[in-house]
Amino acid sequence: MRSGNQSLAQCHALLPTAGTGSRLGGQLPKQFQELAGKPMLAYAIEAFCQTTEIQSVWVSVNPGFIDNPILQRLAKTGKPLHFLPSGGPTRQETVRNTLAAMLKSGIAESDWVLVHDAARPGITPELIRKLINAVSPADVGGLLALPVADTLKLADLNSAVAGSYAHAEKTISRNHLWQAQTPQMFPLKKLHDALEDGIRLEADITDEASAMELVGARPLLIEGAMRNFKVTHPADWDLMQALLKSTSL
Repeated sequence: MRSGNQSLAQCHALLPTAGTGSRLGGQLPKQFQELAGKPMLAYAIEAFCQTTEIQSVWVSVNPGFIDNPILQRLAKTGKPLHFLPSGGPTRQETVRNTLAAMLKSGIAESDWVLVHDAARPGITPELIRKLINAVSPADVGGLLALPVADTLKLADLNSAVAGSYAHAEKTISRNHLWQAQTPQMFPLKKLHDALEDGIRLEADITDEASAMELVGARPLLIEGAMRNFKVTHPADWDLMQALLKSTSL
């Protein structure tokens, strides 16, 4: 049995994939659609499996999808890869359920878990290692993120009428503002309990870091990369496909 010393903790990846990806469209959820020659989820799985510091990869899917042949295609890897029917009605419930299954399997409470969006196929082993190397010495956890570069406007939505545009009410300073990415890396049990509390309180949890912030944590912001953007709309899909094809040449 390993001690609770955080420096001895191992790292594991968690990929929640129970969402429908309805904004992109298609017969399959977007994470399982073919992108530059393979299911989009495959890119994240490969990046984590190629990262030496990652001991195992856990993929949560909708219970009705657990027997889909696509998962068998994705399972061909030398690293421990687990597909679990732990998908819930919300992202936070999916992650909470999967963390509970990881704890039940015997993974140490103090081990690190890196939660990553399957819809960010631009992740690389280099970015994963950058996060691990920066966060591992600390006890608070952290996430990849990018400083906001664009000018931000606060919209006066009350001024808009049906079929018209909203008005810009004022400009928001972008100083100190960051755009969150994933992976987001936290101690397994602490993240599980934070999500459990947030779900019970019906708090507005938009990512793992927001759950940890609710219990007083101050996660580290580790600069990520533009290529790690989230594929949400058809234009994102086209851009990511061009990026992946260009980097595979």
